[in-house]
Amino acid sequence: MSQNDIAQVELMLATSNDMQKVDMVYFQALLRGVAEQVSELDVKIKPYLGRLPEELDPIEKAILRIATYELTQRMDVPYRVIINEAIELAKSFGAEESHKFINGSLDKAVKTLRQHER
Repeated sequence: MSQNDIAQVELMLATSNDMQKVDMVYFQALLRGVAEQVSELDVKIKPYLGRLPEELDPIEKAILRIATYELTQRMDVPYRVIINEAIELAKSFGAEESHKFINGSLDKAVKTLRQHER
């Protein structure tokens, strides 16, 4: 989102946070995967938003990109876990009601993106 070099973002996050409990392989795959596939992720989630992507809050957009990446690339993670984590991120970092929007959008998306799991 910041257009900064992803290696610099990763370094900043790793040095400014306690990463002892973080699965670094997963963290790096998620960070790099989302950064590399931003356009594709936006296209995949757009039909489920109910509003234009340009109208999204930057936090909502970031959470939806992460969740969409996980829904499409991380079949080892159950969709319910992905949605729950996205909701928790929205509650912690998003606007007051953004968790409801995130939940609704992802609930619609999972019917297509994870139809084999439903």
